Amino acid sequence: MEKLDNQDAKILRELQRDASLSLDQLADAIGLSRNACWRRVRAMDEAGIIRGRVALVDPGAVDLGLMVFMQVRTHSHAPDWQAKFRTATQTISGILSVYRMTGDLDYLIRARVADMAGYDALYQQLIHLVPIADVSASFVMEEIKDTTALPL
Repeated sequence: MEKLDNQDAKILRELQRDASLSLDQLADAIGLSRNACWRRVRAMDEAGIIRGRVALVDPGAVDLGLMVFMQVRTHSHAPDWQAKFRTATQTISGILSVYRMTGDLDYLIRARVADMAGYDALYQQLIHLVPIADVSASFVMEEIKDTTALPL
């Protein structure tokens, strides 16, 4: 796919706002014909620009009201340890995001749990699956801004 143009950016903004829009609603919102809009969306799907469409669930409504950021340090940077860590973090359902970092910490994990007992269970599961030198956690007291929309 060629570089995104203004119309593509408009489509992506609308879909990030509400992915449940019908093709007719999306076309109307950005001022394109239904067919032109469909071709652009299909091209962005095929190019991997649109990775999927999801429903955003209220964490409190499903008893996952506590967000935690876990800072992980390891003594090993060997490929086999990294593969084991990747597999472990991908299999633990409460882990939402994992980032390999520069600086003093090696990995940053964002997770959702019901409460401190839920965090302890997640922590115990992680250290059981992979050896970790140090884990420290910070718990979110207030979510001021949390968005999935990219600034297009």
